[in-house]
Amino acid sequence: MLARRLIASRSTSISSPPQYRSGAFHLSVFKNLPNPPAAARKPLSDTRHGITRTDDYAWLRADNWQAMFKDPSILDPEIRKHLEAENTYMNAAMEDTKPLQKALFAEMRGRIKEDDSSVPMKDGGFAYGTFFVTGGEQPHYFRIPRDGDTKDETIRAVLLDGDKEAAGKSYFRLGGLDHSTDHSRGIWGYDDKGAEFFTLKVRDLATGEDLADVIENTGGGGIWAPDGKSFFYSALDENHRPSKVFHHILGTPQSEDRLVYEEKDPGFFMGVGGSLLDDFIYIDIHDHETSEYRLISTKDLTAEPKIVAKREEGIEYTLTEGGDVFYILTNDGDAKDFKIVEAPVNAPDKENWREIVPHKPGTLIINHMAFARHLLWLERKDGLPQIMIRDRKTGEEHAIAFAEEAYSLGLSGAAEYDTDVIRFSYSSMTTPSQLYDYNMVTRERTLLKTQEVPSGHNPDDYVTRRVFAPAWDGETVPVTLLYRKDTALDGSAPCLLYGYGAYGITIPAGFNTNCLSLADRGFVYAIAHIRGGKDKGFAWYENGKMEFKTNTFKDFIAAADYLNQQKFTSYAGIIAEGGSAGGMLMGAIANMAPEKFAGVIAAVPFVDVLNTMLDDTLPLTPPEWPEWGNPIESQEEYEQIAAYSPYDNVGAKAYPPLLALGGLTDPRVTYWEPAKWVAKLREKTTGEAPILLKTNMDAGHGGASGRFQRLEEIAFEYAFAIKVAGKM
Repeated sequence: MLARRLIASRSTSISSPPQYRSGAFHLSVFKNLPNPPAAARKPLSDTRHGITRTDDYAWLRADNWQAMFKDPSILDPEIRKHLEAENTYMNAAMEDTKPLQKALFAEMRGRIKEDDSSVPMKDGGFAYGTFFVTGGEQPHYFRIPRDGDTKDETIRAVLLDGDKEAAGKSYFRLGGLDHSTDHSRGIWGYDDKGAEFFTLKVRDLATGEDLADVIENTGGGGIWAPDGKSFFYSALDENHRPSKVFHHILGTPQSEDRLVYEEKDPGFFMGVGGSLLDDFIYIDIHDHETSEYRLISTKDLTAEPKIVAKREEGIEYTLTEGGDVFYILTNDGDAKDFKIVEAPVNAPDKENWREIVPHKPGTLIINHMAFARHLLWLERKDGLPQIMIRDRKTGEEHAIAFAEEAYSLGLSGAAEYDTDVIRFSYSSMTTPSQLYDYNMVTRERTLLKTQEVPSGHNPDDYVTRRVFAPAWDGETVPVTLLYRKDTALDGSAPCLLYGYGAYGITIPAGFNTNCLSLADRGFVYAIAHIRGGKDKGFAWYENGKMEFKTNTFKDFIAAADYLNQQKFTSYAGIIAEGGSAGGMLMGAIANMAPEKFAGVIAAVPFVDVLNTMLDDTLPLTPPEWPEWGNPIESQEEYEQIAAYSPYDNVGAKAYPPLLALGGLTDPRVTYWEPAKWVAKLREKTTGEAPILLKTNMDAGHGGASGRFQRLEEIAFEYAFAIKVAGKM
């Protein structure tokens, strides 16, 4: 991942870190625990580039993991026994938080409008949306007549009842419902293992009955051909990669589906989509820094897909159709923060690209949409988003922006091409989500819906701020804060500090009802917008990947330092939290600066980075070499990753209390990563703080699938934070 070894900031020592200072945390909160599980040590050595490493816990990786994801019952009994022993120990450590978990869950649930309904989106003669029923876990998909009264339930036709489909299943996740152009049928998908192998079915929307067509092992959805008699979908291979696109004709078995395109390079992801005008089927091929589109004209579904622009390493582009032109968002020509070009639909080759929205360094264009009379894009400048709209005829531009210090915008657009009205959402850490229709001609905003908080919410009781923490190299790290107005900012407040920092993903400063439970208990809730995301432009991402990955970790520690120095909290009160790639962050900061955190929560943590990047059979490994490095081919990249990989750098030091969470059927961060990490942490730590592992034996990367089941998991994590902060 890195071009240089992990270098500590001036405030951090890797070789001999200070011992953990308990501060507000007292070991007594975890008193009378049984002895933790001790995983057997079965040394397995591996030599690459003349470097030999020995992994004592490699045996926790099931040899039959591909098959186990589809049938968890075949998991090796020894591995299952160990994971269950870890869950038993974790339950004992958290037993006294059960009343707190129930209280947190009740609070979080009380902030959710249980019978909530979306504002339906107009498309043709109908408007489509979703709703929930009181007590229900899953969404229900519905439609009403185009201009029907959204409050009149008598005209609401239920197309798919998620609760009915999920009945009797320990895990169930819907992949959405996509209706055909003539509105007669819908493709819907589901995953009932958590392994993200989706099954597709076709529903007659008039009768509610499913056709005989069943498509297995897909990536989650299908795209209709305009005639509604066939659709396209991507299929997953044995290593869980979407490597093929097929064309399915209704009434025929999956075995007869025509192979449209096969991606031979295992380093690329692939998806299939469609245009608002129904003129093209898009095949999107990409890794984390290179992309390629292939198009199928819907006038000839049997034609070979046509390449828009051949893949070039480091060149990304996405396209949207604008009638006789494509609008293409790209970083081509050193447009680091992206620009928009246009090209004729009948000749979209790169030599015909013409710039229409120039590159502006520091203003990152995130995505774009085109409609009959307008081009629009979402951009981020100085860390804040705004929606830009251009009249396609006159070239006149205007912006939709807001005035709060920190906020989040979401651009929904429209389901129809010939429209002047688009939809967007707005929220901040204190302001509940608001949904607007916006007329791009008159510039009128129509408030459609404000998120209801049934148990009550007064934004004036809270403060949201954007502060900037000085980093080790002179950069400043944006940090979004939420706390109650009556919170004492004298260093006594505990703090949940959240971070991610990978793949260019920006963590929005949006409304989150769950974190109010922490704020109401005197916590400062903080989001560190660290390098590895695109919060401050594309360069912010580039300076947090590959050889610069350690900037991500140092930025997070810098945020903790700043919050401590400015007395928003203190080291003794900071609980760090991150998941997936953010879980890698948790592992790294626990190794680098354990004394600066009262506790660590690592959800589905990507901590065994070197071993995972060396295993090209794992679903995400080849596509993610551009993000982390390829240690198989490059000794330099091997050594870079080895220098910070959390699992490889666990050492003899006093770690703070730590909670790791995994999912047995997780194809993204496999269950054995947190299991191995916890085993090694427990072996190496010189302190007495508990190290806990919770493995969801019925779920994958996203945890529980139901909306209330997910709240139970969040309540559990928050209960751990409150406990280690001494605030129970």
